[in-house]
Amino acid sequence: MSLMSKLLSSTIAVTAILNAGMSESELTDFFKQFIVKNPAVEVVSTKIIEKQKIPDGKGWEVYLTKMNIEVKGEVKGKETVKEISVPQTVFSNGDLVTPVLMNKKTGHNYINDFKPSMPDSFYNKEHLLFGNKDAKHKIVVFSDPQCPFCQEIVPEIIKSVRRFPKTFALYYYHMPLLRIHPVSEILTRIMVVAHNRDDKDAIVKLYSLKIAPNETNVDKVIEAVKKHAGFVVTKAEIDDKKVKDVIARDEASAVDMMITGTPTIYLDGKWDKNRDKYKSFMP
Repeated sequence: MSLMSKLLSSTIAVTAILNAGMSESELTDFFKQFIVKNPAVEVVSTKIIEKQKIPDGKGWEVYLTKMNIEVKGEVKGKETVKEISVPQTVFSNGDLVTPVLMNKKTGHNYINDFKPSMPDSFYNKEHLLFGNKDAKHKIVVFSDPQCPFCQEIVPEIIKSVRRFPKTFALYYYHMPLLRIHPVSEILTRIMVVAHNRDDKDAIVKLYSLKIAPNETNVDKVIEAVKKHAGFVVTKAEIDDKKVKDVIARDEASAVDMMITGTPTIYLDGKWDKNRDKYKSFMP
């Protein structure tokens, strides 16, 4: 069970009655009453990121929100408070609100069907990896080079974008999943340095690097990257605060877009759940 799962209560079969329409303050009250049961956690506020209609939902809408919480703890006998933003999806038909909505006939659960639309601000020079910024179609990738699904999907996207740079622009956001493969913390910092040097081939090669997922020895990782990708980097370079800030900003962007896994792919501002819609636009 994840830390966040421990902080929040189960969301199964919890339904509350609201007045027509939902405000951020109403959602905050709902989360306090039904979602968060841990006394060490306080829901401070809620931001509605976006509201979308459910195509076959008969009047139901999905609210994509960011729940801002404070987690109380203790370090060396002193009380601590940590502020965290948590993505939270809820559904409403104007009178009822629930965190789980299922189709009775098909058994389909809608909880994983929606993500916010992507703002144009995500298409910036800092994150442009391949393709032309004026290309007709824009692809955004949130990825971790050690994620098996990323290793299968992302290089294929890169190959297509490099082949058709006037058709596609690829924007890359770092999202290392450290609970699964801690080595990504070091690899991602190396990728930032490679991007800053405009050594994009090195970035691509890191997707085929074979290394123990729990490797945290910086010297060993740097040597493995040098041997596999021919990319030479120093500890000082990857320890630079500016490098770490890039990753922190990318992770914050993932929270804003309610992204929790990799690879997450957007095409022209919309979440591509199947991760292959771009292929329909290939010349």
